[in-house]
Amino acid sequence: MAYLVLARKYRPQTFADVVGQEHVTRTLENAIRGDRMAHAILFSGPRGTGKTTIARILAKAMNCESGPTPTPCNTCRSCLDITAGRGVDVFEIDGASNNSVDQVRELRDNIRYMPAHSRFKIYIIDEVHMLSIAAFNALLKTLEEPPAHVMFFFATTESHKIPITILSRCQRHDLKRIDPAAISRHMETLCRKEAVSIGADNLWTIARESGGSMRDALSLLDQILACSGGQVDDEYVMSLLGAMDRQVLFELSEAAFAKDISRVLAAIDTVYKNGQDLKRFYADLLVHFRHLMLIKMGARPDLLADLSANEIEILNRQVAGVSTAFIDQLFSLLFNAESTVRHASQPRLAIEMVFFKIHQVTPALPIDLLIERLDSLLKDPGLQAVPGIVETQSTYGSVATQPLPDSPGQPHAPHGSRQGAVTEPAANAPQGDSPSARSGDPGSGDAAWNQVVDIIAKTKPSVAAALCRAQLKSVSQETFSLAVRDNDYTMKMVKKNMAMIETVCREHAGRGVEVDFSNGDAEGKDAVTVKQKADTIRQQLLNHPLVADAVDIFSGKIEEIKIR
Repeated sequence: MAYLVLARKYRPQTFADVVGQEHVTRTLENAIRGDRMAHAILFSGPRGTGKTTIARILAKAMNCESGPTPTPCNTCRSCLDITAGRGVDVFEIDGASNNSVDQVRELRDNIRYMPAHSRFKIYIIDEVHMLSIAAFNALLKTLEEPPAHVMFFFATTESHKIPITILSRCQRHDLKRIDPAAISRHMETLCRKEAVSIGADNLWTIARESGGSMRDALSLLDQILACSGGQVDDEYVMSLLGAMDRQVLFELSEAAFAKDISRVLAAIDTVYKNGQDLKRFYADLLVHFRHLMLIKMGARPDLLADLSANEIEILNRQVAGVSTAFIDQLFSLLFNAESTVRHASQPRLAIEMVFFKIHQVTPALPIDLLIERLDSLLKDPGLQAVPGIVETQSTYGSVATQPLPDSPGQPHAPHGSRQGAVTEPAANAPQGDSPSARSGDPGSGDAAWNQVVDIIAKTKPSVAAALCRAQLKSVSQETFSLAVRDNDYTMKMVKKNMAMIETVCREHAGRGVEVDFSNGDAEGKDAVTVKQKADTIRQQLLNHPLVADAVDIFSGKIEEIKIR
């Protein structure tokens, strides 16, 4: 067959012709110049990145009549034979079909003979990881100490499948995926040699679809040139490759940022009607939003290597008026739904459901703006009328605010008090029964009671919780006086454990305890009123938009609101 595909017709013949693997070719050139070439070399990397090509060039460099030289002449008998694939001293072996121990034994027997007319007898084993364990073991000793006229060049895409005993006997070179820009430039050069016209954007699309493989890129280019008749337009390339039109992704992200659900659904419908794979479309969409996030965060240019300059400019315009937090919200929703879309029997409905959720998302406030608004919360005239705001706790910590007194000069209970509502001793209470009369420290009665509750909490947390809801009316030298009016459950819990409570009070505070379980009196009605007022305050705080924004940004929930 006269026609050669581009990947074979323009296969590199010198190290300088190899694209995107300078770290490997430079090392080999220096090794040849310094006469430090290893007898066994392993080339590892993705498909189509130049492993076998570099092995052939290295074989020519070692057997060239003017060599060993880093630049083979490609005109001598040895170079021409290797290029044509008929070199009698260079053996290319397919590891997948020659993987038995008997074939390795035959190879081991043949290496004893000197090369026919070259300097070295070279064995290039492609896909060497396909050899069996027995074949590898048969090769060990020969690989470690081969005759001086023998060299081994191995190529593999799965180096992790090669036994460590083989790897330790080889000099390893890892090839990387080729940059799309380098692939695009190389294809542009080949198009000029072939006298065909194709746009730079189309070349970039082909390079991106190749996944860093030069062979894949040239195969796609060959297919396009064979069908196009010499003139190639954008729509033709997209339809032939089955690739996603990037314009649809740009349109969809712009509509999502604008919360225009009609445009979003229209973009999805376009992809569906064109017969493109919706699951692949969703994968491309995730990568697209990753690029948006990276550009918004000012990532390094090398992280955006698969984007053209024109695409980067478009993405920069799209994220200019959008907050990082909002892009992160959308990206998180899309990523979390990836498994659902991938396994859905109707991926179109699954994708639309994701964007219905995105449409309902409220853009998150930036953290600095949220802090600024929270700082101004107390200055809100509507909230200044709400008495007794002390502290709001969420799963991410607490946001403390200054207490708002009902009237100037009103004293406040100490922070951290156990009682939900602490009232002052009655005005007509006997002075001898007050904590102040009992001790020079006004708060010592409360401290003694809190100590009792702490001790009970170690063994009976439920009883301690009930006592925390009780009201400490007074403390004397002999007695703690309590009032329990919370609910029937609290009363029953305290009554049931009175003996234990009395014992703890006697042993650790030297006092007894008296509990008033009366309900329905004036003080009880006041307690109900206070509770209703506290519930109103809690509801006002929960419904406040700034609190809602804080919960949304931190993905938290309100666990407790303490009212004093």
